Amino acid sequence: MTEQGREPTVPFGIAEVTGPSMVPTLRHGDQLLVHYGARLRAGDVAVLRHPLQQDLLIVKRLVERRDGGWWVLGDNADAEAVDSRAFGTVPAELVLGRVRARYRGIRPGRQRSVGVVLSWLVSAVRPVLADRSVSRRLRAR
Repeated sequence: MTEQGREPTVPFGIAEVTGPSMVPTLRHGDQLLVHYGARLRAGDVAVLRHPLQQDLLIVKRLVERRDGGWWVLGDNADAEAVDSRAFGTVPAELVLGRVRARYRGIRPGRQRSVGVVLSWLVSAVRPVLADRSVSRRLRAR
């Protein structure tokens, strides 16, 4: 939603991943197709404003809806906790959109043989699927 309460005029946009918090789902440098204003459910990967530094966009998995907003976590348990474990729930108005797909470019310095290029073409664009079990796993702890 915009400041005046209207839907964004462009429903899709591109974001770039920085850092390892979403490995193995997403890697540093991945480009993301973001669906702004999409319906959100637990398990979705989303782009959101950091609740303590709102000029910073972050990518996290929506775990569950709680009082006060969404509980969000990175997929990489070994990465530093820059998620709800550090800042609590994220108000719903700070969740900007759902990640629909990721695009990985050819890594610099790699041989660009026909086989490498074909392999890249097959794997470069993938949907980013929701993990519906993540909310159940959190409640089971």
